[in-house]
Amino acid sequence: MTSITRPVAPDPYSLLPSVPSFDVTSADWTHGAPVPDVHTNTDAGQNRSPQVSWSGFPRETAGFAVSVFDPDAPGVAGWFHWTVLGLGPDVTSLASGAGSPDGAGLPAGAFQLRNDDGTVGYIGCAPPPGDQVHRYFLAVHALDSADLGLAPDSPPGAVSCALVFHTLARGVLVGTYQR
Repeated sequence: MTSITRPVAPDPYSLLPSVPSFDVTSADWTHGAPVPDVHTNTDAGQNRSPQVSWSGFPRETAGFAVSVFDPDAPGVAGWFHWTVLGLGPDVTSLASGAGSPDGAGLPAGAFQLRNDDGTVGYIGCAPPPGDQVHRYFLAVHALDSADLGLAPDSPPGAVSCALVFHTLARGVLVGTYQR
């Protein structure tokens, strides 16, 4: 078997232009702590997206995007587990399970992209067995526009690049997982 031993990836947001931060909390995830199994794509998991709330963002915020990204996936580009766009400036939380494939738990106007597993919605944490601890960056991006001109078939990496040019502030909560 090929070794997957490698250095720990940097915090992906530390590599982007600096923006102010704001508060992101979750009833399901605790910053710096292991992600509960229910939010994993493992035999013990249910691929249930975490509840997330945010506050303290700039008053000129025109909309939000939410993403879950694993920079520790064994590859050159990390792994997007969830990307939600089209969240209006009055939306300040998403319920646990809002990332179901049908998107029924999302607010009106919001939509999900395909994750890096190729499915729509949230796909849970699933690092390779025996790999290093993986970090899952649950990020909320406060945007200068309600509509970035992106569609549900936009690749998450392309959306990530577009967000760089429209993010006023960002809040991040990091969960971990290892098998």
